[in-house]
Amino acid sequence: MAVWDEWTGQSEAIAVVAAAASASALGGSGDSSMTHSWLITGPPGSGRSNLAYAFATALLSPGTPEGDEAAARQVAARTHPDLAVLATERVIISIEEVRQLVSSSQFSPSVGRYRVMIIEDADRMSERTSNVLLKALEEPPPRTVWILCAPSAADLIPTIRSRVRTVRLRVPAVEEVAALISARDNIDLQTATRAAREAQSHIGMAHRLATNEDARSRRQRTLEIALGIRTVSDAVLAAAALLALAGDDAKAITEEKDAEERESALRSLGIEPGGTIPPALRVQLKNLEEDQKRRATRSLRDGIDRIAVDLLSLYRDILLMQLGVPSDPINLAIHAQLLAAAKISTAPQTLATMDAIATARKRIESNVSPALALEAMLITARRTGPTT
Repeated sequence: MAVWDEWTGQSEAIAVVAAAASASALGGSGDSSMTHSWLITGPPGSGRSNLAYAFATALLSPGTPEGDEAAARQVAARTHPDLAVLATERVIISIEEVRQLVSSSQFSPSVGRYRVMIIEDADRMSERTSNVLLKALEEPPPRTVWILCAPSAADLIPTIRSRVRTVRLRVPAVEEVAALISARDNIDLQTATRAAREAQSHIGMAHRLATNEDARSRRQRTLEIALGIRTVSDAVLAAAALLALAGDDAKAITEEKDAEERESALRSLGIEPGGTIPPALRVQLKNLEEDQKRRATRSLRDGIDRIAVDLLSLYRDILLMQLGVPSDPINLAIHAQLLAAAKISTAPQTLATMDAIATARKRIESNVSPALALEAMLITARRTGPTT
């Protein structure tokens, strides 16, 4: 099976990277289809990092651009000797992390044709950190390939954009995402289609909604809370409720991973479960706990942002109904509530609420208190009259 076989809705991007991998496999290092630095862009859920790892697999597979099974397993486990990855759990990528990656990029490949360096969320680098990477992109070793991932090329500094070849991913159709989830996760097509539609074709979120009942319940509760806001007091209480939902969502995502990491760390240190940790080893576990706290902070922000995206989909549906635009709503399961909400407000009011959501996302990204940002946002969502 080729490394590209499980991809859906990205034929143009696949054609570009597959051609480059084929050229490199045939020894065409001077072929214009292959270059030493790449940038994969696309909206959340489009599969930026997944394409980066598929491309890496093709480049690291001996003699074939279709993807060797052994190389695929090593890339999936992040254990291939010629693969280096920077995927931060923090809000930003530190300059020291990039310096270490740049230093390791100078090594020659051990077993493959290339040494592949992947940076997920490259948009999380500050300008100072980006300039450290820029030097590596300007004078790369002949057999090193850089693959950066970011939502948009505009998220990187211009000097980096000028030194990379950009591959743009599009938002796949709901039907394409539903078909993928149904086949891959053994989910009935109706459930997969609803999940894909409500996730707005975000593949990872669609998978979670299709396979996790708690995630579906939290999303449903988010919409119910928003539709029930009548007064300023309601808005304040709703902000607290949504923040709690985001916290529950973040905890559900990180709790299991934290436990697995701690167990693995203890095992690697030779400590039995429940055993006493020697003082000399406590610092290593403390560092792990600090990393997990930083990940929890990012997960909470991501959870709040997911709520904001869900609310945008809600008011988008209401706005289209108010404008009389014929379109299937994203939140089709609550069609009756959408119609009722559209009747007790106006299109300008709905637009104002959508603007407030966008403002709240920017404020939270700038370290404004999430509770205050959500309260200010939800005050604009007040409506009068019944919604059922």
